Amino acid sequence: MPDQTLTDLRRQIDAIDDQILDLLNQRARLVIAVGKAKTDSRGDFYVPSREQAIHARLSAANPGPFPEEGVRRVFREIISASLSLEQPLKVAFLGPQGTFTHVAAMQQFGFSAQLVPIKSIPSIFDEVGRNRANYGVVPVENSNEGVVSHTLDMFMESDLKIIAEVLIEVSHDLLSRSGKIEDVRKVISHPQALGQCRAWLEENLPDVPLVDVASTAQAAQLAAEDEGVAAIASEAAATLYGLRAVKHRIEDNPNNFTRFLVIGRQMPDPGGADKTSIMFSVRDEPGILYRMLEPFSKRGINLSKIESRPMKGRAWEYIFFLDLEGHIRDERIASAIEELHQYCQFLKVLGSYPKAR
Repeated sequence: MPDQTLTDLRRQIDAIDDQILDLLNQRARLVIAVGKAKTDSRGDFYVPSREQAIHARLSAANPGPFPEEGVRRVFREIISASLSLEQPLKVAFLGPQGTFTHVAAMQQFGFSAQLVPIKSIPSIFDEVGRNRANYGVVPVENSNEGVVSHTLDMFMESDLKIIAEVLIEVSHDLLSRSGKIEDVRKVISHPQALGQCRAWLEENLPDVPLVDVASTAQAAQLAAEDEGVAAIASEAAATLYGLRAVKHRIEDNPNNFTRFLVIGRQMPDPGGADKTSIMFSVRDEPGILYRMLEPFSKRGINLSKIESRPMKGRAWEYIFFLDLEGHIRDERIASAIEELHQYCQFLKVLGSYPKAR
């Protein structure tokens, strides 16, 4: 009797799987029609706000027991495969494979996109700017270590736009070929990763030298070649390079997130829950910092971040980067930026894009 019940349940699952497959193909045919409509109207193939709306609607409608995160992952791949039917996407990211930027690119674009590792942040901007890639994914800040200055600097000379942002929870593992802490003779990683694990390393491996390399993924590659080398890298890097965990989650602060920006050539339309990023330089005069913020304060606009960088070639002059809630096409946002503009030597809107979930 139990075997008969199990067989019947499996038949029901098979029937449901057949329905899912049929529905996926129905969806694919509609996606192809959407792609043709976009081509005819010259619309953007990739619309981040549309994806976020799909995820939000399905998460709200999900009664369970299928987990909410599972819904997001399943539809991430459905959307990724659907986009490949409309137009195959080529996405440049800061490589090599196995970096957290790679993880961010996979989270944003799924496995059906062509993800291309690039060696430097300026080269990613160049790939997208020359239309050799549709989009690029670059790190911009970490909740513990601060901003990635190379990324901010690139916006000073690039006309590319921010079209989306991705937040990744950063969890560092200590990885080696053997997985044994007694075999570790040297620890290597990106300087930020080493900094984020400083307390654990001082307590558990106080006499082991720490060596900087270009990325956590490169560290994993090198650890795969030497029994005595341990890398601080992601779980994805361990899988990719055949390493074992000496210790999971060795970061000093478990509340550790890195924010990534997706860059492209066109700014997306408003999606309802947007963020706008601008950069500007102000004239050096009394009270300028107050007047710089007043246009946003009096309109009740929330500023989520403000950062300054030295202006190249001009001592003691600064470029400001500012993130605010809302889209540049919102009248309130546009008027605040226009008022700010009168105090600026220059001002550039870097993009309006959906806020990360």
